Amino acid sequence: MTTKPGNTPPVCSYEGSDYQARFWDSANRRYEDAVETVAIERLFNQGGQLLLELGAGAGRLTQRYKGWNRIVLLDYSRTQLQQARERLGDSDNYIYVAADIYKLPFVNGLFDGATMIRTLHHMADTPQTLSSVRRVMAENSQFLLEFANKRNLKSIMRWLLRRQTWSPFSPEQVEFVELNYNFHPKTIIKTLAETGFENENVLGVSFFRSDWLKNHIKHERLVSWDARLQPSRLFKGYTPSIFTLNRAEGPSEVPAQGDFFACPICSHPLAEAKKTQICPGCSHEWQYDQGIYEFRINPEK
Repeated sequence: MTTKPGNTPPVCSYEGSDYQARFWDSANRRYEDAVETVAIERLFNQGGQLLLELGAGAGRLTQRYKGWNRIVLLDYSRTQLQQARERLGDSDNYIYVAADIYKLPFVNGLFDGATMIRTLHHMADTPQTLSSVRRVMAENSQFLLEFANKRNLKSIMRWLLRRQTWSPFSPEQVEFVELNYNFHPKTIIKTLAETGFENENVLGVSFFRSDWLKNHIKHERLVSWDARLQPSRLFKGYTPSIFTLNRAEGPSEVPAQGDFFACPICSHPLAEAKKTQICPGCSHEWQYDQGIYEFRINPEK
């Protein structure tokens, strides 16, 4: 579902969707889930105080981020966050926030880590997305970003056989379904640099994303092969999924004590209060209901 949350690009919303059950729990994607976990453990093992999980969905990956005292699960879909809360529980270690990534409801420099897995491919404006993420990150903090790669072997073959019109080698992103984008790796690395991130590492992931291979080769063997190939310089730029580890460059603001949220309308600081709050700056009411903070400007009913 496409929605227009305000004066930002449109958002792909999973409100009311059974995405977790349909796409992961009931589908043949055990291989993808396993190799993404390998990439996370390989790249993102530093840990810290406060992690922002962007596009957290139903919390499929949340418990795989080790060494973090607290994790903020952010998603535009409230129903996805309800499913995450059912999975993870109502612990002080998890904070559930319904919000738009283009209008992140946090004070500057709050987080010392962030992840965005299977989410950038729904974002129409990559520079605005990454700039928004950089604003809320502390200096020298780590950002794990995954994106869908247009320069994968399948798209190259389809292009050579004239079964698709767009070139996998051109730098612009391609929208193959409404609000579903594939990106060129060099364009993403360039945009990361332009928005305040230094790229530290790149892994190719899901080398064997094929139903035939998943049905005919032992699961553990496929995962082992993928794990060995992920750091490969020769092939990593041609996989359907690419993981990047990046570090926030340059100075960041240090939040004042007690400041956590920031009003998406006027940017006035707000506390992490576990209750509905009235913004002192613009008088907008931001609700807290059933363990979920509501910071969408025009929430879906």
